[in-house]
Amino acid sequence: LASDHVRLRSGRDLRATVVVDARGPGLPQVPVRAGYQKFVGLELQLTRPHDVHLPILMDAVIDQGEGFRFMYVLPLDPQVLLVENTYFHDSPDLCLDRERAEIRRYASQHGWDVAGVRREEQGVLPMPWADTFSPPDGGPLVAGYRGGWFHPGTGYSFPVALRLAECVASRPAESVFNSDFVRLVREHERQVAFAQLLNRLLFRWYPPQARSAIFERFYRMPSATIENFYALRLRRRDRMRLLLGRPPRGLSIRHRFRAGRAA
Repeated sequence: LASDHVRLRSGRDLRATVVVDARGPGLPQVPVRAGYQKFVGLELQLTRPHDVHLPILMDAVIDQGEGFRFMYVLPLDPQVLLVENTYFHDSPDLCLDRERAEIRRYASQHGWDVAGVRREEQGVLPMPWADTFSPPDGGPLVAGYRGGWFHPGTGYSFPVALRLAECVASRPAESVFNSDFVRLVREHERQVAFAQLLNRLLFRWYPPQARSAIFERFYRMPSATIENFYALRLRRRDRMRLLLGRPPRGLSIRHRFRAGRAA
């Protein structure tokens, strides 16, 4: 790839005014300074109809283990549930057998008799506290996760990817890198820096068993602040709400120094 052409495996060159590289992260990239949101989901076929009429977005009234952990449940059919185990951890390692067993145990506790597993999904999403986004400096426009166009505080990229795609697609190719694009880059830099600060507080200042307190406080915030966080469009008042006031219980200077030595 270059700023004005793409060479295919056949040797053919495709010329363009703007080249956008949105091929995904490529080889597995594990940030050095990051925590991780990890999940395993099983689509369970049940032997009889379940009693879940609405999605359960976050059930954190479970054993927290080694970090904040919750289950969410999506009723896909009268006898089909997607049950997903999600947790925030210091390590990217994912023990599939253990997570599958946790999901089956959770289903059993709720009286859901499992006949089989129709589908499985899994993921490890880095939540970095540094080195996430470098502004484009020529060459092809690297989009998506590889280019740092994602939300460090969730590991997801959809809102940011949509924002970038809209910016690129709504103007002529020769005007893509105009002042609007520059403003988008600067705003994304600012939002990323704050999200990385929140990740640093979560993973560096709180031991795993205390991290649930951060989320308990967060989900008591006004709905507009929660929405702006997920959209990575935090305003000044949102940032003040998130940082000011008494910190959630569990803040540990000792853990911070231990984490610093481990890094």
